[in-house]
Amino acid sequence: MVAVTQQPQKMTVEEYLEWELQQDIRYEYVNGEVFAMTGVTIPHNDIALNFYTTINPHLRSRGCRVNVSDVKVQLSAQSQYYYPDVIVSCDPQDLNARKFIQNPKLIAEVLSPGTSAKDRGEKFTDYLKIPTLQEYILIDSEKISVERYSRGDGRMWLYYPYTAEDIITLSSIEFEFPIELLYEGVAFETEA
Repeated sequence: MVAVTQQPQKMTVEEYLEWELQQDIRYEYVNGEVFAMTGVTIPHNDIALNFYTTINPHLRSRGCRVNVSDVKVQLSAQSQYYYPDVIVSCDPQDLNARKFIQNPKLIAEVLSPGTSAKDRGEKFTDYLKIPTLQEYILIDSEKISVERYSRGDGRMWLYYPYTAEDIITLSSIEFEFPIELLYEGVAFETEA
């Protein structure tokens, strides 16, 4: 999802966390500014839920948690709070978290025309700075295409593209599955 409306006033993190609880919609927080979250398309939602449904049974047996869309991740105590489409943490501190996840192992964003630039740009740059993050997954909502960024040595990130009929490997959670599971029941727009 992408933030579309910017609130005019700057807020501290404490003000944001308190203020957002009283709002009807979700807001991301970036360096003192808050941004309203947009709604998503049905394919976007279906893909996020398919991803969750695919990995959740595997993660439950490993003592990890997976959340979809409505759980925010704290990048640092004073800078950014985002709402990833799917977030996985196996950190004991996060297993009982009530407000946000601090130590994600895997983050996935479902791309759509309105979110792609932010998910590939600002969020990509910010997410890769999280020391516990092992994988960042970008899932296209308009065609069968997944990109996986996996932490390598030092500051290196390894890139793995996937298309139709590929098996996706998630090394951070030791899990593999066919890409088609992400797109089950998803209707793509057809050309006129």
